[in-house]
Amino acid sequence: MTLPAWPWRTFGTQDPRGWILDSPEPGARWAVLTGVLDRYEDDPEVVAAHSDLLLDPATSGLVDRIVDWEAGERISGHESPKFLPNLLHLLADMGVRAGDFHRVDAACEQMLRHQDDAGRFLSYFPTGSGEEPAWGVLLCDTHAVIEVLVRFGHGDDPRVRRGLARMAADLADTAQGPAWPCLPGSVNEFRGPGRVHDFCPQVTLEALRTWGRLPEQDRHADLLASARVALAAWQHRAEHKPYQFGHGLAFRTVKWPPTWYRALELLDTLGRFPALWRGQDARQVDRVALAELLACLVTANLDDAGRVVPRSTYRGFEGYLFGQKKEPSAFATAVVLRVLHRLDDLAPEARAVDIEALWDHAAGRRGGQ
Repeated sequence: MTLPAWPWRTFGTQDPRGWILDSPEPGARWAVLTGVLDRYEDDPEVVAAHSDLLLDPATSGLVDRIVDWEAGERISGHESPKFLPNLLHLLADMGVRAGDFHRVDAACEQMLRHQDDAGRFLSYFPTGSGEEPAWGVLLCDTHAVIEVLVRFGHGDDPRVRRGLARMAADLADTAQGPAWPCLPGSVNEFRGPGRVHDFCPQVTLEALRTWGRLPEQDRHADLLASARVALAAWQHRAEHKPYQFGHGLAFRTVKWPPTWYRALELLDTLGRFPALWRGQDARQVDRVALAELLACLVTANLDDAGRVVPRSTYRGFEGYLFGQKKEPSAFATAVVLRVLHRLDDLAPEARAVDIEALWDHAAGRRGGQ
C-alpha cells in the first residue's frame, strides 16, 4: 500500500503507519485506517479490521470487564480505566460500536435509565466517610456518561438530548471565561478541586469532546470560546496552575489507557475545533500554544521509529501491549497518530518549537514541577 506523506517525519522519527497496518492488533489497524488514513467504514480493510476485532480474545477480555452499572457498586474513581465510561471509551477507540456486543449495549441502556430531573446523568459513589454510597451527580461523571452515550449512537435519544441541553445550561462565566466549573455533588455537596469560580479542566474537556462528536449543526454555539479557555490553561501555566491539573512531565507523558487530563486528551479535544488555528477566527497565539503542545506530545511519547513504547501505565492491563513498558504498542501509536492527524497542518510549527528551552523556562517559573 502506498501511504500519503506523513508530516511528522520532520521530528526525525520514521513513519510507523505501515508497521501498525502489519500488526496483529486489529484495534490498532482499525484506528489508523479510520483516524489517520481517513478510510470510510465500508472500506474493505476497515471492514476486515473490525471483523478481526470482534473475534479477538483481547477484545472479549475487555468486554468481560464491564460491570453492572445498576449493581450499586462503584468500582473506582472517574480517572480510573475501571470506571465504566472510561472502559467503554477504550473499546470505542479500538473500533467497537453499538450492536457489536450485547454487554456494551446493555451497559449503555443502564446508564440511560439513571437521570435526574434536571437532565444530568447519575452515577453511584461514596457520599462520605462511613456512609453508604448513593446515586448522585458529579459533572465529571455525567459529562463522561453523555460523551460515551453519544459515541455509541445514542445522540438522538431524548434522554441524551436532555443531558446535552443541561450540559449547555451548566456552561458558566468562570474566572477564566466561558467554561464548565466543578459544581457541588447532588448528595454530599462535594465540589471537587480548585477555587469556586475557576473552570474545571477535566469537566470542560469532557463537554467539549462531547459536542465535538456531534454534527456541526447540533453543536452548542459558544464552543470556540470555551476551547480557548481550555487552551489558556496551558498558555498561562507559569502564572496560574489549576488545582491538581499541572503541566509538567506527567502531563506530557501519556498514561495508558488514557482517561484523564494530559497533553494527549487536551489535543484530542482541541483538535476537533479547527477554527482555533485556521480560518478567519484563528489567532496566532493559539497556533503557537497548539504547536508547543504537539511538540511536547511527539517528543515525550514517540521514539525514533515513530512508535509509542508506553512509559506510564495503569495496572491491570499487562496482557495488552499498551499496558507494558518494554515493547512498542501499535494501538498506543495509532491513538497518538490519530490525535496528531487532526492537526497535521501545524506539524512544521511544532517542529520549530525549541522543546528544551520551553521546558527549561517552564520549570524555572514553576519550581521544577
